[in-house]
Amino acid sequence: MFWIFNARRLKHYLIMFTAALFAVGIAWAERDNLSIFTSGKSGPYATYKVDTTEKKLALTFDISWGEERTGPILDILEKKGVKKATFFLSSPWSETHPEIVKRIQKMGYEIGSHGHKHANYSSLNDEEIQTQIAKADTILKELTGTSPKLIRTPNGDFDKRVLKIADKMGYSVIQWDTDSKDWMNPGAPQIVDNVVKKAHPGDIVLLHASDTCKQTHLALPLIIDQLREKGYEFVSVSELIAGAKTNTNLVQ
Repeated sequence: MFWIFNARRLKHYLIMFTAALFAVGIAWAERDNLSIFTSGKSGPYATYKVDTTEKKLALTFDISWGEERTGPILDILEKKGVKKATFFLSSPWSETHPEIVKRIQKMGYEIGSHGHKHANYSSLNDEEIQTQIAKADTILKELTGTSPKLIRTPNGDFDKRVLKIADKMGYSVIQWDTDSKDWMNPGAPQIVDNVVKKAHPGDIVLLHASDTCKQTHLALPLIIDQLREKGYEFVSVSELIAGAKTNTNLVQ
């Protein structure tokens, strides 16, 4: 009886010991990932929204192709008196449309980088990631006179390497919490619903001003009107995150 009792206890201890080793192994393997997204103080991070009780949010527009949609969107923002918004511009598009870039800047909207080549950064090596960010930085600085401080990577794709490289180059990676899904061209009413029903204080809203998104300019006036009816104020991304607690996600 003594031997059976102790053998069972020994087996129990061995199982607990093995489980503990397994847990430590996972924590060690994931140590970099776990440190990427905490409060932002222990490493670079991507911002999706900010924690605030104030009814403020940021309308953001990605542009990487075409010249027909951006003008009408700027016209709507001007007509509706929206003074603050953030545009993420790809550098090849900016080079071929300098007059539109100048208009965006003249209207007082914030300009961020949308990178150079429209490729998923997580599929690139470290040198290629740095090259893509640097190329876009050079071109946008030449066109606007200042280097952007914000970047939304192509397709919103990134990993912990991208975050670290962007951070070292002086950039903050900006994502979104509300996706209008205007890139799917689901119809203006659906785009409005996608934004208005999910919008919340501290939100970053994803919209597009590229020609592939054919209905954004139809939905935008309703989005603006309905959000204002709910008491929202439109600010730039930088204004939104300034002094606020950012909300981040864990990168696996």
